[in-house]
Amino acid sequence: MLSPLLIAGLGTLGLGIGFLAGLLGIGGGMLMVPFITAVLAARGVSADLAVKMAIATSMATIIFTSISSVRAHHKRGAVRWDITRRLAPGILLGGLIASLGVFALIRGAYLAMFFGFFVAFSATQMFLDKKPAPTRQLPGPTGQWAAGGAIGFLSGLVGAGGAFISVPFMTWCNVPVHNAVATSAALGFPIAIVNVVGYVIAGQGVAGLPTGSLGYVWLPALVVIASCSVLTAPLGARAAHALPVGKLKRLFACVLYALGGYMIWKGFTG
Repeated sequence: MLSPLLIAGLGTLGLGIGFLAGLLGIGGGMLMVPFITAVLAARGVSADLAVKMAIATSMATIIFTSISSVRAHHKRGAVRWDITRRLAPGILLGGLIASLGVFALIRGAYLAMFFGFFVAFSATQMFLDKKPAPTRQLPGPTGQWAAGGAIGFLSGLVGAGGAFISVPFMTWCNVPVHNAVATSAALGFPIAIVNVVGYVIAGQGVAGLPTGSLGYVWLPALVVIASCSVLTAPLGARAAHALPVGKLKRLFACVLYALGGYMIWKGFTG
């Protein structure tokens, strides 16, 4: 049973996550994971299990924020569904490999540091607004399958919606940033679905799960956060289309720096 204060905290988190999902195409996993980890640890869940449950629960909320966000972007004609269809098969395969197997085996400290430095590099490219070669385009079907696999795999390991890779990747290939953000929101749905299925299956029979768990997913937090996030995702999407491209890129870069810094810190302290 959640206390009223905890419900209020999770609800506030959900409102912020929903707005960021619409504004930047992100699922908000890097914001949710530390908070949910702390809550579960305070309820007596072991540190290792708390982190895994926080990752799985944050990924589950992306199912709902993605739907709300992508509807708002689609109404403005910003989603590149052709890109979504080509990246989705690789995302499904990469996500299953991560959530069903590697998630339970890989050392989180090494992954966190690699992830953090990669995100910081991507943020620097976007913050400096380096222009890609005018002739650069998205790769062919095989290249996009591979890119989708990388997005799904890394997303499954860290509980994020994939925008930290997909937005820089698409803008590097000369996809306009507003379309990249909107398409990233659409990609969040298959990323979340396939990884949550993996987390639920992989978490069956794990000792020490708290009441209200479905595999690694903690349902009470999922319900509160998702209920609030769907309210603010359309507001974030509206704000995204009102911002100039340069400002949106710099804003996205600042968020990436924060996420990268957090992951590097977790890697060194873990």
